[in-house]
Amino acid sequence: MINEVTRQFIKVHREEDVRKLALGSHAEGVDLPLALQQIAGWQTARKKLPSWAAVDGIIYPPHLNMEQCSSEQTARYKGSLTPNPSPSERGTFVDLTGGFGIDFYFIAKGLRTEGKELRAVYVEHNPELCEIARYNFQVLGLEAEVINGEAEDYLKKMSHADIIYLDPARRDAYGSRTYDIKDCTPNVIELMPLLLEKADTIILKLSPMLDWRKAVEDLGHVAEVHIVSVDNECKELLLVVKQQPCTAFKVICVNNDDIFEFAPSVHSAANHEPLTMNYLYEPNASIMKAGCFKDIEEVFDVCQLSNNSHLFVSEKEIKKFPGRLFHIETVTSMNKQELKIALQGIERANIAVRNFPMTVEALRKKLRLKDGGEVFIFATTLSDNSHKLFICRKIG
Repeated sequence: MINEVTRQFIKVHREEDVRKLALGSHAEGVDLPLALQQIAGWQTARKKLPSWAAVDGIIYPPHLNMEQCSSEQTARYKGSLTPNPSPSERGTFVDLTGGFGIDFYFIAKGLRTEGKELRAVYVEHNPELCEIARYNFQVLGLEAEVINGEAEDYLKKMSHADIIYLDPARRDAYGSRTYDIKDCTPNVIELMPLLLEKADTIILKLSPMLDWRKAVEDLGHVAEVHIVSVDNECKELLLVVKQQPCTAFKVICVNNDDIFEFAPSVHSAANHEPLTMNYLYEPNASIMKAGCFKDIEEVFDVCQLSNNSHLFVSEKEIKKFPGRLFHIETVTSMNKQELKIALQGIERANIAVRNFPMTVEALRKKLRLKDGGEVFIFATTLSDNSHKLFICRKIG
């Protein structure tokens, strides 16, 4: 796929700025567009796919495919949640939307267990990506069947599989982003009856912008909802669908190594506000996406400041809370004299507003504080509609 002159050019220049390389001179025989694609791909992979970047000979696809592919961290997570093929000695895993093959590779690796054989099938409509995937899987030592075709066509003729994985394309014919399941390609809602007929388990990767409750309602048969964040940024919404109807499902909120699992239920009463508010908690991005605030109150014995603040407080320190933990030093109203006393000696602070009638910029200007430092100020509205500032320091 790459001639030797181009390969050497890539090896020598892969740490350099791609834009400058595009304008510079190069030896005769160098396929410059391909070389620049490979250098840019490797530079992205260093951070996004470190184990692949460490392997010589990996071929990288165009920029858009690199941008859309999963990170290694989220792909490894998918590989950890797949059930082992059973009960036969030979299981089958089919990825109907293969792409660059990151998810396919790590899921297939996760499914290979001692005493079990695995037939791993990668399906992709783009012939160039198929060629790249076939080559890379050989380099990586992964035995796989690579099929160039449409997901719908292969699904109709395929035999039964233990697991089917789909990551529907979230761009329309004009290249604009789409989020709703029915607007993605392929349309999983239309395919769901056939998917349930063809596989025991279906794993769907959907936009983190989706309302997961509506997705569960639209699809049916959902056993698990995984909301996956990396460094407190929500990256993926994963749904595990089972062929057998599910009477209940669970939601797993993941942020790096922080995992909170709950079964959605109806809650009536919130916890009472503690007599002494010593600690404040800010949920991580996956918890915020899940909206499981009543569950958080029950499990961790904390109290939400108000239904719209999504900030929690407690009297005693809860070290395992899934989010950031702060020690409350002062709580003040917006009264001018109270503020003067509370902010004495503070010149800079990290400010956040939650359900509060001022922006961060406006509040910072009013408080006359510079940005940064070790002090954190959370401005919010309590359940009695009073406006309060919680002046805190981060723990851990």
